[in-house]
Amino acid sequence: MTAASESVAAVFRSRPWLRAAGPITVLSVLLLLAPSTLDGYGIGLLSKALALGVLAVSVSVLAGYAGLPTMGQAAPFLVGAYTAGIMGQHGHDLGVVQLLCGTAAAAGFAAVTGLVATRTRGVAFLMTTLAIGELAVAVAGQWRSLTGGTDGMYGIPPVRPVPGVRALGSDSDIYWYVLAATAAVVALTWRVLASPVGKLLVAARDHEARMRSAGHPVARYRWLAYTGAGALAGYGGVLMCTVNQYVSPADGGFATSALVLLAVVLGGATSPLGALLGAGLIVATRDWLSGPFPGHGPLLLGLMFIIAVYALPDGVAGLRIRLPGRGKGAA
Repeated sequence: MTAASESVAAVFRSRPWLRAAGPITVLSVLLLLAPSTLDGYGIGLLSKALALGVLAVSVSVLAGYAGLPTMGQAAPFLVGAYTAGIMGQHGHDLGVVQLLCGTAAAAGFAAVTGLVATRTRGVAFLMTTLAIGELAVAVAGQWRSLTGGTDGMYGIPPVRPVPGVRALGSDSDIYWYVLAATAAVVALTWRVLASPVGKLLVAARDHEARMRSAGHPVARYRWLAYTGAGALAGYGGVLMCTVNQYVSPADGGFATSALVLLAVVLGGATSPLGALLGAGLIVATRDWLSGPFPGHGPLLLGLMFIIAVYALPDGVAGLRIRLPGRGKGAA
């Protein structure tokens, strides 16, 4: 290897985002061109995929970086969605305010439940988060005066992105809003995980005993990661509420948690962008590709998962996109 090539390789190692610049550019072009090439149904599916992708990113933070594979991230997702829906029904239709309040509510929910969940590990953590998720769905289904019960919350008005801007009135308007909000939060998440914060989470995941002996509050790191991931999930819930203008307990059920965990496996556990791509593959397979094969959506998802596990053990992101901190303990 020449000195010039070694210098280039060193630059890429020191600036991980350069390795993802090509795939990010291609993905950005495709997303920007989507409204001009898809019909209303396709644009709506893409908006849902973006919202679900934010939820998948929150799972990748916990599973890939903190070493906490979870089946309960749909619970703060549901909290964020209901917060946005309740605000909309009471006349608070500013998208920015809904995002802030939904994210804060989900972060508070995760902070409280995390005091219990982060005391466990492995399968125990998986089952604890699953129980939290099912309890959240049960409460949403029973609290009819607030959530509408199992019938769901109807009549949620469209949002206005910022003051002085008209309400989002078309599928394309909603798509551009959701795309901008998703790009902002994924970029922020990527930046945080590429910072010393991500390195601390990976170190606590792979070398817990050594980190404890060095004086690091590992339990606090995990709790903060759980809370931050919950806030991220709530952000995705607000976006899903914006897209659907409807919220029901089913949005936070086991099926949603299982799908986003599958999306992370498909995309790559330690890549937020990979998780986003995985969510897109899930939605495309379940709601679009299954169209010619009615009733075979779960079968197609199962086949895709099996193929991905054998052909792409590191997920889609393993092909080109890698973030720092990738280790043996990634879930």
